[in-house]
Amino acid sequence: MYRVTRQIDFCYGHRLLNYDGKCKHLHGHNGRAVIALEADSLDERGMVLDFSDIKRVVSGWIDDNLDHRMILHRDDPAVAILQQLGEPLHLVDCNPTAENIAKLIFDFAAERGYPVVQVDLWETRSCYASWVAK
Repeated sequence: MYRVTRQIDFCYGHRLLNYDGKCKHLHGHNGRAVIALEADSLDERGMVLDFSDIKRVVSGWIDDNLDHRMILHRDDPAVAILQQLGEPLHLVDCNPTAENIAKLIFDFAAERGYPVVQVDLWETRSCYASWVAK
């Protein structure tokens, strides 16, 4: 089994609903997504997938949709105020935890046909969450 990974750094903000701790407040992270792709065999170039394709597609999507945005549950009461202020948002149907953001990135890559098997989202230098293919 062959495996390649790509790290994508980006900044984002969020807050957690139904949470009794510091993360219930709007705050930000310098995050890192680590995307792992696997294949039983290599393509005609000798690759699982070209690193530049991962960068162009997945990193491009992260840059356009998650980087320097508040990732919030669409029912968060702060959404209306932030929209009124013209703040860039990415709205999701779940609590925007590190686990759910990892899955969001995984799902995007998988929908593009990439053989993604795992996405780790590093929220800090010492904490990360993963979504792993079954």
